[in-house]
Amino acid sequence: MADLFSPEDCMTMAQVRAGVDALDARIVALLADRFAYMRAAARIKPDRADVRDEARKGQVIAQAAAEAAKLGIPADAIAAMWETLVEASIDYEMVEFARLKG
Repeated sequence: MADLFSPEDCMTMAQVRAGVDALDARIVALLADRFAYMRAAARIKPDRADVRDEARKGQVIAQAAAEAAKLGIPADAIAAMWETLVEASIDYEMVEFARLKG
């Protein structure tokens, strides 16, 4: 992102869009790392019933919302995104669990 403008320095929509596109690519790469941890969880958990952990799900969503609030971005929007992310992660982990353990 060295050749990108900071949000404060953007003067055109092309600069804004370039920054957003670059960040989106980084976010997807980070999500790939997150899903790798879901593969690890599927490998480590002994029982399929262990994949869904509602207490942990609530904790993860609350942590994301708290971090959002700390950064001054909409905590409710982040919580909604994390709800989707966590459910997708659980679905992925279920698939990986079945692939690894049948």
